[in-house]
Amino acid sequence: MNLLNRYLLKQFSKYFFTVNAGFVSIYLLVDFFEKFDDFTNAGKPLSMALEYFILTIPSIVDQLGPVFILLSGVITLGILNHTNELTALKAGGIPLRHITRPLLLGSVVITVLFILAAEFILPVTVSRTNSLWFEQLKGKVMLGIMRNDRYYYKGKNGFYSFNWPDPKRYVFKNFSFSEWDENYNIKVLTTARWATWDEKKNNWSLKHGQVQDQGKDKEYKIKNFEKITIPLPEHPQDFLIPANKNAELSLSGLYQEIYRADVDHEIQAAWTMFLGRISYILLGLPLLLLGLPILLYSYRKWGRDLSVAIPVSCGLAFVAWGIWGALQSLAIAGYISPILAACSIHVVFSLAGLLLLVKEDR
Repeated sequence: MNLLNRYLLKQFSKYFFTVNAGFVSIYLLVDFFEKFDDFTNAGKPLSMALEYFILTIPSIVDQLGPVFILLSGVITLGILNHTNELTALKAGGIPLRHITRPLLLGSVVITVLFILAAEFILPVTVSRTNSLWFEQLKGKVMLGIMRNDRYYYKGKNGFYSFNWPDPKRYVFKNFSFSEWDENYNIKVLTTARWATWDEKKNNWSLKHGQVQDQGKDKEYKIKNFEKITIPLPEHPQDFLIPANKNAELSLSGLYQEIYRADVDHEIQAAWTMFLGRISYILLGLPLLLLGLPILLYSYRKWGRDLSVAIPVSCGLAFVAWGIWGALQSLAIAGYISPILAACSIHVVFSLAGLLLLVKEDR
């Protein structure tokens, strides 16, 4: 590796850790003021709070990883341009592709580290922070498990199974509740396409479903309904589902979920989760490829000032997040394939970035 490549890699690494430290510090500061009172009010020791906030750092870095890669490359090239080093390099006959190559190499190395962290570090830290927050601090215990975006819970008198599209709303899809007798045979099975919880009336409302009730003669009586209201032992408040529960699974764990699925829509959801997780980790490289020529364009258009380039880069990251999230939702719903949802934004951004870089290199 020549002197120029070592210098650019050193600059890229320095700004990566600087951006990383800055964003993580801000995130932790906000999180500290929001949650520290919960620890003190519950009478928990300071060591427990410190353990919780320290263990959230890998999750923060994972969430903001693509942005860190983008900003590190943009700042590195922006500083070179601001100090006229980029102009001097071009005047010396060094093409732009050779200048940007170490930055892209650095982003690949960091992406590999993110993949290793997602496999070996995040499942452990996320599981521990969920345990600290929900079990030791809030006194809640998991009642069941989640498989392929479907939740299974053991209640007092039976088992629940459902999809929960939005954990902030008590609206459940493909809901089922089964009661079992002493011989572990299904006594009553209630299924519904939709189930909602009415907090004011304190009951469940089920729509478009069926009730299978085992009579004394051991024969099942089937009753279809459009809408019924029934009392069930558990309330949605009893269902503990951490928002980042999927992060407890490693990449290999997400892959194994594909083969645990039995029906087509569960297989589709499992593939979407697995490929979507990988595509998000890899999002930093196409963002950097597109962000570098946009930086050079913004310098020509508005001058050599990172106060313009950095907000533009952040805007690009938010656009990418929005497109990525929309594609994942479409894939889970079955409108597009998981592979298309995982790869399309990377292909489009990478090709656009390469074309713009070639144009800038002329």
